[in-house]
Amino acid sequence: LLVLVQVHGQGGVKFQNWAKTYGSSPELYFQPTSVEEIREILDMARQRGKRVKVVGGGHSPSDIACTDDFMIQMGKMNRVLKVDKEKQQVTVEGGIFLSDLNVELSKHGLALANLGAVSEVAAAGVIGTGTHNTGIKHGILPTQVVALTLLTASGDILECSESINADIFQAARLHLGCLGVVLTVTFQCVPQFYLHEVTFPSTLTEVLDHLEEHLKRSQYFRFLWFPHSENVSVIYQDPTNKAGPTREGRGARSWPPLSSASWFWDYAVGYYLLEFLLWISTLVPSLVCWINRFFFWLLFSSRVENIAISYNIFNYECRFKQHVQDWAIPIEKTKEALLELKAALENNPKLVAHYPVEVRFVRGDEIWLSPCFQRDSCYMNIIMYRPYGKNVPRLNYWLIYEGIMKKHGGRPHWAKAHSCTRKDFEKMYPAFPKFCSVREKLDPTGMFLNAYLEKVFY
Repeated sequence: LLVLVQVHGQGGVKFQNWAKTYGSSPELYFQPTSVEEIREILDMARQRGKRVKVVGGGHSPSDIACTDDFMIQMGKMNRVLKVDKEKQQVTVEGGIFLSDLNVELSKHGLALANLGAVSEVAAAGVIGTGTHNTGIKHGILPTQVVALTLLTASGDILECSESINADIFQAARLHLGCLGVVLTVTFQCVPQFYLHEVTFPSTLTEVLDHLEEHLKRSQYFRFLWFPHSENVSVIYQDPTNKAGPTREGRGARSWPPLSSASWFWDYAVGYYLLEFLLWISTLVPSLVCWINRFFFWLLFSSRVENIAISYNIFNYECRFKQHVQDWAIPIEKTKEALLELKAALENNPKLVAHYPVEVRFVRGDEIWLSPCFQRDSCYMNIIMYRPYGKNVPRLNYWLIYEGIMKKHGGRPHWAKAHSCTRKDFEKMYPAFPKFCSVREKLDPTGMFLNAYLEKVFY
């Protein structure tokens, strides 16, 4: 029985990522509602010799999702398909946003053990770029994936897990959008839990000298360093059986995390004043050192505590459009690399770095293209904000940072900006050739490639 599905693509749609740093104008833009429709789109692409890019929440601060050919937005394929209470696993369609999944899971008394800062991201996209948070006992988010189904360029559906298509599974858990269309994802969950968050001030010297103790003391430990100073804000997050006052009304925890949830501090000072000062600093760059110190004093110099359901603590509102780099280095290089970055800023008075440099810790794994492949890692995230959309000169800072990261065996976060090419990745990733051979087998004509991926594979 042949069922003909008519899919209609829209022309004239402009795609932009969340930070508005990259965009493209796909020839046709699709929002399919079924696997049959996706198959049809792939057939059409094959006949017309077009490439296809699948996009979820569009949060990646790079051009990994851009294309001028066909774009498939998975937002309408967003159902929870199955909740297995016994195994504590959930199977969802690839287009579901984690923000919706978090709420659904909590109805069943379940949660994801770890989440990134943003939940307006699609399940298939989160694993596609290796989203991570922090916690030395926790891997990147794809380590929570126990199975997935993949629609390949030829229209076949592959079930993948540790036991079925195991090689494809290790490739597809961090797939870069180049192996096919991820239709469903099965996550390993944990029982729902609350987190107690404590934020307190410290110094860079103290934190680096006692890193081991901090890592032992808190399950989800991370710290923010304020460049051009010794100031550090330490953040401990740990499961608690006390349910605190929830702050549902404010969405999630705000950035910076504040004790007085008043609008005045949060927005008038925390946001509008900072944006205005950063804009002025584009005219007088030496102000940045002062701004970083002022805001540390204003918002981060006292101890703050908060208790809420896990996902409301993990998530926070990223208010500023920004340029970001985030590399993972072997955990034992943390101190050396950070001190080198600090020294580089001190020795180059013309270099300015916005706050914070966010330092997080992640367990090693066996996923082929994971920045934490076979090693416990430290992620060092640097930011340059774009006040009122204005670009702040960042190239020299970027290059110095990348140089330090490369020197210490770093690997860049796939969703963030970086200047690496295939030569770099072959050195960084022992399993890179394996991934390439799976990709070439599943997508021999390169239907799922784009400009970003060509730099990776050619």
